Amino acid sequence: MQSQIPDIFQIPLINYVLLSSIVFIIGIVGVLIRRNAIIIFMSVELMLNAVNLLLVAFSSYRSDPAGQVFVFFIMAVAAAEVAVGLAIIVMIYRNIRSIDVSLLDKLKW
Repeated sequence: MQSQIPDIFQIPLINYVLLSSIVFIIGIVGVLIRRNAIIIFMSVELMLNAVNLLLVAFSSYRSDPAGQVFVFFIMAVAAAEVAVGLAIIVMIYRNIRSIDVSLLDKLKW
């Protein structure tokens, strides 16, 4: 008879850490290099999802649901951030007809 090992323990924790690090680095590169505001928001969401992946992985390995509950709060805040951010992008596009963040220096004056 085979022992019943949960699926989460069949993949080593380091794999989750590496995947999350790669996704987080892609998000950082997207924020630093791209000029399109929508791409920047998508990169910020990638970084949040990388953190969520780590929280769920560590929480599952420790058999503690606190990390998974915290992920739900992060997702709720991220959804509100996206709604407000997209509304700001729409208003910027209506005013200057571009979503290039390098053109946003006009908002200072």
